[in-house]
Amino acid sequence: MAASSASAKDGSQTEPGELNELGIPKNFSGKDVANFNLIIDHVIGNKKQPKSNILASVGGIPQMPLSREELFIRGVFDSCAFKSSASCVVGFALGAAFGLFTAGVDPMSTMTTETPTTRMVLREMKARSLSYGKNFALVGAMFAGTECVIESYRGKTELINGTCAGGFVGGILGLRAGLKAGVFGAVGFALFSTAIDYYMRH
Repeated sequence: MAASSASAKDGSQTEPGELNELGIPKNFSGKDVANFNLIIDHVIGNKKQPKSNILASVGGIPQMPLSREELFIRGVFDSCAFKSSASCVVGFALGAAFGLFTAGVDPMSTMTTETPTTRMVLREMKARSLSYGKNFALVGAMFAGTECVIESYRGKTELINGTCAGGFVGGILGLRAGLKAGVFGAVGFALFSTAIDYYMRH
């Protein structure tokens, strides 16, 4: 009996669920109390480290701050190189689809024979798809890259960015046919890009 009470006092063989009259486990030693106080000090006490990350409010909704990896990914997606590459790929796909459609509607535009064969029609569709795809990819990459550079330089996302980019790209493309064509191309592309951008914003 004395041995069992002695072992209960030193706490070495007391079961974890056995509590004293205060509701504290009997094997709860002074070392445990010190560790518990240390944890409390670092969690809610004077030694608590202030959080450097502050909730950012986007549209009135608080959001957790982004990690380094998320910021890196966002930077890649917002870069002018990525925007130009994405516009190039999308432009090529749209141009290829448009070329395929026009070849299906008017397959005889570049053919000289009276009765085209299936192979000739497929060859014509492939040629038109590649031609339209390259043109659309070039225009898309130039426009997206120019608009991104203008937006980065001005530090604003406004309607005028698309207008300036459209004028620049239209002028460059039109200059291949002469100065007059370059001016008309710049004005026409600027008006077209402004109208599309205004429609997309509203």
